[in-house]
Amino acid sequence: MDSEAVATERDPLPADEADPQERSRFAVRWPRAAGWWDEWRRTVLLAVGCTAALLLVSNFVVEPFEVPSGSMESTLRVGDRVLVDKLAYRFGGTPRRGDVIVFDGKDSFSTSGGTDYVKRVIGVGGDRVTCCDKQGRLMVNGHPIDEPYVHPGDQPSQVPFDIEVPQGRLWVMGDHRDDSRDSRDHLGDPGGGTVPVGKVIGRADWIAWPVGHWTRFT
Repeated sequence: MDSEAVATERDPLPADEADPQERSRFAVRWPRAAGWWDEWRRTVLLAVGCTAALLLVSNFVVEPFEVPSGSMESTLRVGDRVLVDKLAYRFGGTPRRGDVIVFDGKDSFSTSGGTDYVKRVIGVGGDRVTCCDKQGRLMVNGHPIDEPYVHPGDQPSQVPFDIEVPQGRLWVMGDHRDDSRDSRDHLGDPGGGTVPVGKVIGRADWIAWPVGHWTRFT
């Protein structure tokens, strides 16, 4: 009898014979634990998914850049954050005159890597860009160009030049012509101051920050 009593105490009761309070305790505890785990797993998966999406967008679609200098004033001010469309020229498109672009200046504007610049495209491959006509305007292929974006009080250029842009390259200048180191300053460098199209990171389409300076370029 004693051995049977011990065996009976150690063996769990069948579910239909268990005490109602015991059934309730176990029925509540395990679903709560499972629910907590499911919620935690969903949160982690959502965080991972959002991070992956942001990295994908930043690496392949749109990337923010901070403007480091006043060379593009008054269009872009120091500290402005611009959103750069990295797909703008990826599927057969090429930079056009007037586009504001961000590019890697290695081997054209800079001898060291990791230096990105933001400038405006003035001439594309095959263009002849000269400064200046009798009215002080830049000439592209013999025609004066209208530049309403030039910083107030600046001349289109105080440095005379006459260059034919090689195919696959760009002639770029800052909007603040009196405070911009651009293609004019690199006439004696490899490429004659022009930038390879392949070094273009993307087209600056929006000023995203600060809020009061929101602007769309295209």
